[in-house]
Amino acid sequence: MGLIEFSKLPVNTLVGADWKTFKILNKDQHVAKNKRGKYYLTKIICRILSVLSPLQERKYRKKLKNQPLQHDPVFILGHWRSGTTFVHNIFAQDPRFGFTTTYQTVFPHYVMAMQWLFKPVMGWLMPNHRPTDNMELAPDLPQEEEFALQNTCPYSYYNFWFYPERMQEYCDRFLTMKDAISDEIADFKDKFDKLVKISLWNSRRGVKDAQYLSKNPPHTGRVKTLVEMYPNAKFIFLMRNPYTVFESSRSFFTNTIAPLELHSISLEEMEKNILRNYVELYNAYQEQKRYIPEGNLYEIRFEDIEKDALGITEKIYHDLQIPGWEEAKPAIVKYINGKKSYKKNKYEYDKRTVQLVNEAWGPILDEWGYERL
Repeated sequence: MGLIEFSKLPVNTLVGADWKTFKILNKDQHVAKNKRGKYYLTKIICRILSVLSPLQERKYRKKLKNQPLQHDPVFILGHWRSGTTFVHNIFAQDPRFGFTTTYQTVFPHYVMAMQWLFKPVMGWLMPNHRPTDNMELAPDLPQEEEFALQNTCPYSYYNFWFYPERMQEYCDRFLTMKDAISDEIADFKDKFDKLVKISLWNSRRGVKDAQYLSKNPPHTGRVKTLVEMYPNAKFIFLMRNPYTVFESSRSFFTNTIAPLELHSISLEEMEKNILRNYVELYNAYQEQKRYIPEGNLYEIRFEDIEKDALGITEKIYHDLQIPGWEEAKPAIVKYINGKKSYKKNKYEYDKRTVQLVNEAWGPILDEWGYERL
């Protein structure tokens, strides 16, 4: 257990944002009275740390900015709680794959400089496991990069972690990007490409054939933008029983957001947002996946991965023509075997949950072949 419990965090993750992003993100926002102490402490720390951010910027411009990627990334897509973390960790065992680390997601401006100081402190303070599903947490473990994007670019869906009242607005602007303006999309592209390069430098420095591995549920609604950036990117899309996804998402968002948010919404409002934005994400993905070149997309049910993780992983390598399977296989086998005793959360669906999911997601249940309850 880290020194600080997740539920008792005195600040939120914006401590690692650059000052410009912090100011834009928080401009004219509603901060609840009982959250102002957390807001001002976060603001003070962010302002102090931001003085050091030019150190990395100089190194990035000198070493990485004009260096092309050797390979376009591999993207793991799917709604939250669809098994993306498990699949991400499997593929991250491959020494070719670079990724964004947990440390980098909180302190993206202090990776090429100052990591030697900040990372040990973070490891000392942070919890050892995620509060909702007991998945391991550590500074160097793979993490979804939206948290890092949030601290480098004010145009992130995860802004709702701090301001949940605007969750639907952030969905339409920054999750599906249907309401995003051209300047916001251009800034996202610039910041994400920079993040990819720094992530590879950080996690796979010296690996000449390194390829970026992305696990980021918000990317599920940005496929068109990602293909514009990386025309030969590979995509793995996960679907999972929607009843389980709803129950798990409700638990994840409510329990994990609470220590980070700067105002609150009711559970009923959060449920409404989850149901609505799931449909928005599904529709965006279904419309945009046509931009993915033939042979670059693999769609799979998470339940099938649970039954045969090794066999499915090998098939994904083969079908997407990802190199290095034989070299990566021993480490992947070891990881999968080590997780066989892991106990997942078990969900029992009450009548209200079944009714909500059937009414909002019924056509998706039918499309994916899940039996309605």
